[in-house]
Amino acid sequence: MKIKKHLIVLMLLFLSLLTASLAAAQSQAASQNRGKIVVANRASGSISVISTATDELLGTYALPAGENSPEPMYVVFTRAGNRVFVGDRANNQVVVFRARDFSVETTIPAGAGVFHMWADGRGTQIWVSNDINNTITVINPRTLTVEATVPLPADLVAMGGKPHDVILDAEGNNAYVTMLGFAGDNDYVVHYDTNSFAELNRAPVGKDPHLSLTFHNEFLYVPAQNSDLVSVFNRQTLGLIDEIDAPGAHGAGMPLSGQVLYTTNLPGGGSDGLIAIDLRTNTVLGTTDTPYGVPHNIALTPAGDKLYVTHSGGTSDKVTVYDIGYDNLPTYAGEVTVEFNPFGLSYVP
Repeated sequence: MKIKKHLIVLMLLFLSLLTASLAAAQSQAASQNRGKIVVANRASGSISVISTATDELLGTYALPAGENSPEPMYVVFTRAGNRVFVGDRANNQVVVFRARDFSVETTIPAGAGVFHMWADGRGTQIWVSNDINNTITVINPRTLTVEATVPLPADLVAMGGKPHDVILDAEGNNAYVTMLGFAGDNDYVVHYDTNSFAELNRAPVGKDPHLSLTFHNEFLYVPAQNSDLVSVFNRQTLGLIDEIDAPGAHGAGMPLSGQVLYTTNLPGGGSDGLIAIDLRTNTVLGTTDTPYGVPHNIALTPAGDKLYVTHSGGTSDKVTVYDIGYDNLPTYAGEVTVEFNPFGLSYVP
């Protein structure tokens, strides 16, 4: 009889500990997902703000009127000043929103053809790719001033190259820019020093290249949509380390843990629309179908437990949401209706 009582007490204790553990995990997940996903709606001249706690639309905010109808492209958040930066391609500028209420603080001039943009982890520089005048605009996110206008390599421009994607390392010492539009089987990635703005290295890459990296290793990852691969380079030398087969690889993102790269199969029509790659082995973990075509860009929560994808196109208005389990594979969890042609997106705390 005493043994049964002891067993019952132990079982109740175990259930109590399990309940407390689950409650703590749920509380931690909730606190980690109090942020927002900010989406640039390219065809509507607005940004949409989505709650990562509820996956509900919190609001839609118009970019300020310019000489032309605004054309928001990509979104960058910096903790410096608690600001959200949105590139406006049609008006050759970057719009600065206050993250606390998404009111417009100011605009900053950029070059013609604003496209991709990125900030370093310390919030000391934002690099903006301008694909019409073939320059990079470097913005100081603290002072909201232009630090430099960096020309792309003249020989690559003469070959038809235009800047496209851009990324900076966490320390803010190195920047990488893809250039596309070349004849033949290769485009290029160019490595810059962010202090001198001098070119350090360059390497041929696959066609229509984009960029991703993590502070957990020394590699640069280059998804190339029209070459169906992700190339892995040494970040300091741009020496090629590996190539991973990944059909239609386009937009890319990875959690802060830096163990998995997620990339979109943009031309696949939604079939195998998301590809998960194990960065320890450089092998594909698996794929996930998306319910809509043109899966474009990716944003993740800091905990890496949720992933958001924009589905681009002139009349598209969907962002899809995925839960990520212990196997690191995304599982479709729902969708959010935003405005037209959702393009770039970013997590904002």
